[in-house]
Amino acid sequence: MAAKGPGSERQWRDALAQGRFTVPVCDACGRAHFFPRVICPHCGSNTITMQPASGRGTVYSTTVLARKPDEGGDLNIAMIDLAEGARMMSRVDGIAPAAVAIGLEVEARIVTEGGAPVVVFVPAGGEGR
Repeated sequence: MAAKGPGSERQWRDALAQGRFTVPVCDACGRAHFFPRVICPHCGSNTITMQPASGRGTVYSTTVLARKPDEGGDLNIAMIDLAEGARMMSRVDGIAPAAVAIGLEVEARIVTEGGAPVVVFVPAGGEGR
């Protein structure tokens, strides 16, 4: 039976608006996934619970989107393996986009962009902050 109340994406966005980073975890198989959805991609269950995320992760892959300086300059785009086992797309702030490397340990931050909260990452341990 599906959980009552707002869907997992709405719950995730509501938590971000309150300054909390959460990840969806399947009640049936116990595995985390990302992006929030109503069906577990691992086992097909429709019982998902949003759980607090540690905010820790590791860069799995990275690329640099080249942009003109008047468009904000170069931008890093990265896939982050979260400590909880899910992988999410974001970016790494606090260091030059080209300096982001596979294997870099990162920590999540919630920032506001365009009036909405988003999750970005910074190097773990204070590097680049």
